[in-house]
Amino acid sequence: MNLGRTAESADVALLLEGTYPFVSGGVSSWVQQIIKSFPDIRYAVYFVGSMKKDYGKQRYPFPDNVVHAEAHYLYEREDAPIIDPVPGDAELFGMVEQMHEYFRAPKAHAKNAHLLGTLSAKLHTELSYDQFLYSEQAWKFVREHYRKYCTDPSFVDYFWTVRTMHSPIWVLSRVCNGMIPVRAFHTVSTGYAGFLGALAKRKYNKPYIISEHGIYTKERKIDLFAAQWISDNRSVFQRDPTESSYLRQLWIKFFEALGRAAYDASDSITALYETNRLRQVADGADEKKTQSIPNGIDIAAYKPLRALRPATPPPVMCLIGRVVPIKDVKTFVRAMRTVVNRMPEAEAWIAGPEDEDPSYAKECHSLVEGLGLQDKVKFLGFQKLTDVLPKIGLVVLSSISEALPLVILEGYAAGVPTVSTDVGSCRQIIYGNGPEDEALGPSGRVVGIADPQALATAALELLTDADAWNAAAQAGIQRVERYYSLEMMIGLYRKVYDHVFALEANGG
Repeated sequence: MNLGRTAESADVALLLEGTYPFVSGGVSSWVQQIIKSFPDIRYAVYFVGSMKKDYGKQRYPFPDNVVHAEAHYLYEREDAPIIDPVPGDAELFGMVEQMHEYFRAPKAHAKNAHLLGTLSAKLHTELSYDQFLYSEQAWKFVREHYRKYCTDPSFVDYFWTVRTMHSPIWVLSRVCNGMIPVRAFHTVSTGYAGFLGALAKRKYNKPYIISEHGIYTKERKIDLFAAQWISDNRSVFQRDPTESSYLRQLWIKFFEALGRAAYDASDSITALYETNRLRQVADGADEKKTQSIPNGIDIAAYKPLRALRPATPPPVMCLIGRVVPIKDVKTFVRAMRTVVNRMPEAEAWIAGPEDEDPSYAKECHSLVEGLGLQDKVKFLGFQKLTDVLPKIGLVVLSSISEALPLVILEGYAAGVPTVSTDVGSCRQIIYGNGPEDEALGPSGRVVGIADPQALATAALELLTDADAWNAAAQAGIQRVERYYSLEMMIGLYRKVYDHVFALEANGG
């Protein structure tokens, strides 16, 4: 599906999964920022998502240097190939088995890593989608793997799980085959978009950049452990409460395999901070290809807001983000009950869209009503940060997973301190990273995950003490100006692009 921009070629293909340009948030804002910061680079945007109905209107207008844009949906209903039983190629399925052995145990089967490139070239010929659906070899492969590995008693659920998780591979292959010529590929996650990058790297032999914000496999594990749609057919006597079901583990291993394929194909891998870089290496990334590039923001866009900041903290806590489980909005709401008991004038604002997970948003509204906070907790929907930041006392993150949140840095630039859970790099950007940074002082407070009492206590500590609040605000301003400017980030990414363009000029 074309998104209104068509070109015969571009410099960089951006491969994006479930984010820009349809979903607002930190990653999408970062993508827009990167595109605008390199006006000399012509971008082609390839968005991949689940189904079209899961995404609303386009949230981000394309800058002029986006010359080509497409959207593709992995689970959109399509006509299946006509049923035509075929024997299948035993040699090819033997290679598929060897590749699966590598994904299950990469170190033990490292010699099989190259097979992804070999097999990806055959996805629409010898190893086509109808071969996957109807061939005797595919049936034999699924049946033998069920007997050998599966501990779930339902073969039917296993069979359809394997079909569901693998079907998008042929959609991604079709997208790959239809790409316009580019000099490099660039994705902001592993997962399906990362696997698309691996396919494109193997097909076109052009450099491939991965810029991970969160660690995709870690975030998918969180989602999958909570997912209600994954079957667990074990009886009460078969279940070990310390172990998740086989089908849940199968999904986790599948996304780990996609991530490993992306890392193996890449030429440059960046993380937002050192802990995540080390996690990438532990997950299979070549350490020589990795580096940390922290987020940076346009400080000049927020600096004028400091003059609008009052001398004493406004009694407003604001969670700026999507209303989804990973943001743990419920902990924020529960914390507000304690805050209001001690500071009756306090308010909690939730500034972010509610359409990504309507059932969770409904649960959050119900919790507000159940706690009697209808007049204190306000769901504002999507808001311009420049309108919100001058009116609030604290930026609050109650998330169970983050990387290096832009919203904390944007708050700092406007003179607003933060209270955050101890996730991602939040501890480093609040308390400092190294002696020189730590000497600036804390720019907020860090609390444990899913602890509303601790969150409330930390927020009250700052909101009821103007001196502590102002000291945190000044530390935040100095920290963001010294370590997290847009100019610093763009300078480092200019080097990444120069590096891969040099590789491309020398043949990939």
